[in-house]
Amino acid sequence: MKSGEHKVTTYNLREGIYMVKSPIWVSGTGNNVYTLRINNKSCSCGKWQTYTLPCSYVLAACRENGSRADTYVPEIYSRQTYRRTYQANFHPVLSENFWRDVPFNLTFYPPNMKNERGRKQGKRFQGKMDYRNSDSPLRCGRCRMPRHNRKNCNNLGPSNV
Repeated sequence: MKSGEHKVTTYNLREGIYMVKSPIWVSGTGNNVYTLRINNKSCSCGKWQTYTLPCSYVLAACRENGSRADTYVPEIYSRQTYRRTYQANFHPVLSENFWRDVPFNLTFYPPNMKNERGRKQGKRFQGKMDYRNSDSPLRCGRCRMPRHNRKNCNNLGPSNV
């Protein structure tokens, strides 16, 4: 559908060089000119080389010169290759008794537990603190008494306690 909007100009038909211009889209993009070399299977957009599948500019050039676009699709994407891949029967191995012995030793090592770089994450208090416990770490910073903190401390300091 996208290839139907492209305008194709032939540079050199014998060498398979085309100039393809994309239309201006509603979003304001487009109006780009791409050089397509069909014999080298390359397009200046880079999609054909990257994905190995013909881009929309190749489809537009095939429409222009009357050739079939599926001739430029690699063999691995064909229906015949797909069928050949799955034509063999697969039989699962039933139990370890049927496994063959291998001439090498399989050794499994524990995962690498190295400390990662960067700042360590702090630990947060989990749940409520038990203030009845005299060893409770949560005490007032001013008077060192439990059950309150520095902000709501009525004592003047350790000397008045």
